[in-house]
Amino acid sequence: MNYCMLLKYSAGDKCYIMTVPDLPGCRADGETPSEAYENVKIVMREWIETARADGRTIPEPTFGIDF
Repeated sequence: MNYCMLLKYSAGDKCYIMTVPDLPGCRADGETPSEAYENVKIVMREWIETARADGRTIPEPTFGIDF
C-alpha cells in the first residue's frame, strides 16, 4: 500500500494520530508514532476490504508532491 499518511500529535488526547487522506475516514492512533503506523495499516486493510465488499471504487494513491 503506497498511500500517503499524515502524522500529528494530539496534546488533548495525548496520542499520535495518523490519517490516510486518500481513504476518507481512515485514521488510527497510538501512544507512539510506530504504534499509530501499525494501527493505521490494519485500518487501511479493513477500509479497502469493506469498500471492495460494498462494490465501491478504491482510490488510487496520490502523493501531492511534484518535483
